[in-house]
Parts: sequence; structure tokens; C-alpha cells
Amino acid sequence: MFLEGLDTLDQKIIRLLIENARASYSEIGEKVGISRVAVKARIQALEQRGIIEEYTTIINPQRISGAVSCYFEIETQPDALAAVSELLKSNETITQVYRVTGKDKLHVHAVCASNEEMEILIREIIDPLPGIVSCSCNIILARIKDVKGLRL
Repeated sequence: MFLEGLDTLDQKIIRLLIENARASYSEIGEKVGISRVAVKARIQALEQRGIIEEYTTIINPQRISGAVSCYFEIETQPDALAAVSELLKSNETITQVYRVTGKDKLHVHAVCASNEEMEILIREIIDPLPGIVSCSCNIILARIKDVKGLRL
């Protein structure tokens, strides 16, 4: 469904990378029936086309002692949305900023090292944002399901 436009071999390679992005070209080649060199060339082509964007390590903040993960729902005045987005995007504690539909214009995730850092984030970054109509903050207590990127 999502992989229309890719041949069957590229689809198989992508599925294997989703299962294990650390798999070697040789391992993938054995599973799909082509050489290590051919796998490397196909993966590089997928990267150059922007289909594969990155490989990353994901840290679970709930597993780190004291870390606090939260999200904000922020409604701004229309003329302040761009400035607020830029200010949030530039902050290292904020991990994701999404433009969303509905009353709240931004959905913002943050991971703080402690409750104290969370309070500083709210007091020094969130509260002074220009043109804020409303803002709510929710602390994430447990990760039940957290899918990254497109799942096939």
C-alpha cells in the first residue's frame, strides 16, 4: 500500500531495515537473494531519493531515572504561529513540534532531565511565547505504544 512505486526487491529491503536497521548488506542480500554490493547500491538509491531519511537510536526517557516526558497543546494567534514554531524548534529540550488541525495549532513534545527542568522550560520558554491563546501540558506516565515513522 505505502510502497507503491517501489519494486518488490526494494520493498523487501525496506521491510528488513525496519525490522533491524543494523543488519549488514550481506545479511539483507542473503534474505532477498542478491549480492551485498547490489543491496548497498539499492539502499543508497533509496537514501538519495529521500525514501530512507535516517537511521537512529531511540532512547526511552521513562527508563532514565528522573527524566520527565511531556507534551503541550498550544493554541496561538494566527500571526504568532510562525514565530512560536521557530522558538520551540530551536530549544534543545523540545524533541518534536507538530502543526495540527483543530483548536490547538501546535502539538509539542519535550523531554526534561527532571521536574525542575520541566518547570524551567514552562516558566522561561513556554509561558513567555508571543501570541499564546491557550496552552496545556500533560506529563507522559508510561509508553504503551510508540511507533516511529511509517510502518508497513
